[in-house]
Amino acid sequence: MPEVLRNILRKLFKTNWQTAHFALLMGFLNLLLFHFPFFGFVFNNVDNKNFRDISLIISLITAVLVVNAFIFYLLLSLSRVAGKFLLILFFILNAVALYFVNTYHVIMDENVVGSVFITTYGEASAFFSFKLIWYIILFGVIPAIYITKTKIVKGTWKKFLAISSLTVLCIGLLVVANANTLPWFHKNYKQLQGLMMPWSYTISTFRFYDHKHRNDKKEILLPDATIRDDEKAVVVLVIGESARRQNFSLYGYGKNTNPLLSQTTNLFHFPAISSATYTTATVKSILKHDNSNDLYEFLPNYLYRNNVEVVWRTTNSGEPPLHIEKYQTRDSLKQYYEGEERDWDEILLAGLKEQILASKKNKILVVVHTSISHGPNYSKKYPPRFEIFKPVCNNVELGECPQEEVINAYDNTIVYTDYILYNIIEDLKQLNEYQSTMIYVSDHGESLGENNMYMHGVPISIAPKEQYEIPFIVWLSDGSKELKPNEILSQYHIFHSVLNFLHIQSPIYNEEMNIFK
Repeated sequence: MPEVLRNILRKLFKTNWQTAHFALLMGFLNLLLFHFPFFGFVFNNVDNKNFRDISLIISLITAVLVVNAFIFYLLLSLSRVAGKFLLILFFILNAVALYFVNTYHVIMDENVVGSVFITTYGEASAFFSFKLIWYIILFGVIPAIYITKTKIVKGTWKKFLAISSLTVLCIGLLVVANANTLPWFHKNYKQLQGLMMPWSYTISTFRFYDHKHRNDKKEILLPDATIRDDEKAVVVLVIGESARRQNFSLYGYGKNTNPLLSQTTNLFHFPAISSATYTTATVKSILKHDNSNDLYEFLPNYLYRNNVEVVWRTTNSGEPPLHIEKYQTRDSLKQYYEGEERDWDEILLAGLKEQILASKKNKILVVVHTSISHGPNYSKKYPPRFEIFKPVCNNVELGECPQEEVINAYDNTIVYTDYILYNIIEDLKQLNEYQSTMIYVSDHGESLGENNMYMHGVPISIAPKEQYEIPFIVWLSDGSKELKPNEILSQYHIFHSVLNFLHIQSPIYNEEMNIFK
């Protein structure tokens, strides 16, 4: 090995560092290890043949290095122990974030980070892979060991002020020099911020908890409602998970993913658009009376307070605060289910008809919140007998499978959804005393490898159509209601349509958002 290279390596891997030099090294490692997706996006969105864009790329590399090194320098200067702890945490979390960015091509924005915090153990374990472990070891644990063993020599306050002043001046000069590229930054801000480690998930975490704090405030009660008659009526609202419209044969898909619903009478389907691409936001949209940001009372809470029987059955998460008596999870439903397939969403049907018949109230809302099409392990979300389309992808790293196998596994989840909805309808058909309807709407769509994107969570402003074009399916019992000639629907149509079907009068009812005649 040449002596010059040996000296460079010896200096890099020494364990005694001045604070400024160590912060610069950490900034360089952070740039080298975790910013390939960031600069990959930049290269794909500039013309790297002209001088202005080449200058932009050089400025961005410099800015990422300088900003990260400066922040690391501030942390280490304030406290070497706390600074080293945060650096270790950043490198490990960066490794995890990089794995998901590279594997699923997500952007670490508030939507994705928020989904992490509400993910159940079962959903999280589905993402486990040895590749993830290697990412954590190579990009997280090894740098963490080196950081732990390093001794940092703290400089003087005079040196600290000098370095801080020069850094701020450097950043200011970079901003001024690239002032003419501000429109480009404005256009691509969400992607850039979502790929800059570790600030993508750090900033998004603060935003998530800030919004959660605001949303956790006491709900604003809606005006009291009145039940107009004593006729028995039941609405079963089924909230789908990650079901994209284009893979339903009801909407013209080439593969027969709806063999049962396609033969069902009194069934209608409409194109719909989701309000977002992640569950927490879209479930709220389904249950809200308008699209304001104010925390108004949600549909189940509102109806329950106004003397309607409300039942919530779920195998999912990401639901808003519910103030109802009958909230039933997979575990609580197992007592009603005698079959062997308790681990799948068929458990949501257990004792449904009997529960409706046992109600002492004439107006009933049942919400069924499924988890069927949630990735990445689509092939594990349905019983083996529903594996109609083969071969299927069994790898949680979807990019490692041929796209056809990913789509086959996903399509089988739609076939299973078809079976679930069909059986709900069959139960409702036996309730002769009730006017009944089943309304199915998905929370959002799903990417299955189009443009090398998987799953969901991309900001709605830049999301591909696969992530927001959703199904909206309605079944009606004989003699109950007729439907308007609806065109494109939204999730906000649910609230007012349920009020209409149950004959509930309310000052906040909006006839324009009702799907029934």
